Amino acid sequence: MGASGWSYFVSYQPDLDAALDALRDRIFAEGKYWWARGETPNSASDYPNRPATMKELFNDEWVQESGTHSILDVYRVLDEGERPEFGTVEPVSAAEALRHAGTERLTREHLAAIDGLAEQRWFGRCAVLHDAEGKPEEIYFWGFSGD
Repeated sequence: MGASGWSYFVSYQPDLDAALDALRDRIFAEGKYWWARGETPNSASDYPNRPATMKELFNDEWVQESGTHSILDVYRVLDEGERPEFGTVEPVSAAEALRHAGTERLTREHLAAIDGLAEQRWFGRCAVLHDAEGKPEEIYFWGFSGD
């Protein structure tokens, strides 16, 4: 099937890892991820008997091989200076924002300038987006995962 791109917007909170956890919990509860059954993966929301916990989901052999093609495939936001590793989310640094978008205070208008920063499968990126007054408003998570 190949990797799938995914993106999500959540309300801003200073703890990016807590924001990721809450987003993952929501996507899991809503069944808005691919669950491989048979030849073609389908949305988990199509299955009333889908896994009841994330542990159960990730113990599934199909999921271990193919992933969920969603934010569920990443599990932790990196701290500044940490090296990206499989399943992690790297925040856009101020230097990257300035280099790619011409500003350190990103808004939704800058998404096209930063989308290319997520270039590897099984890794995610995130960026704090600001309102017109320059206050943090939301967090944008995006990446690619799945096989």
